[in-house]
Amino acid sequence: MVTAASVIGVLSILLLPILLVRFCKRRVAAFHRAITNRVAIQFTTRLPGFGIVTNEGRKSGRLYRTPVNVFREPEGFLIALTYGRDSGWVRNVLAAGGCQLETRRIQYRLFKPVLVHDPTRRRFPLLVRIVLGLIDANDYLHLSISQAHTAGRSATDSQLA
Repeated sequence: MVTAASVIGVLSILLLPILLVRFCKRRVAAFHRAITNRVAIQFTTRLPGFGIVTNEGRKSGRLYRTPVNVFREPEGFLIALTYGRDSGWVRNVLAAGGCQLETRRIQYRLFKPVLVHDPTRRRFPLLVRIVLGLIDANDYLHLSISQAHTAGRSATDSQLA
């Protein structure tokens, strides 16, 4: 028999991460950088809707690898900015004018980053729009694919993949 207490318990477990991301973005982002990303990087490039952005630090010159939510578009990719436009990797990509992206085990060289504010999130799939709305993520990064966008493949072969 389902009790009100068990329903409330399940809802609180499901809503807690959403509320944390929505209201404590910087702290949750710091936790993910320190702990979660190290694990996620191991499998993120194989999952649909996820990828790894590799970029160079603006000041340090160091290479950074960041797991992201990524969605393919005909001319490039959309990356949901779940922690906002002020994330270090976003500033690095904007300053450099591009980055590397690995998704579904394919490497892409991306350029022309455009920061977009869109509270409707209309360019994302419905379920993603709902989750992004719950965490109040209204920004995304649009990046274009260069002519030689994959490592070890021709542009035509990669577009067929």
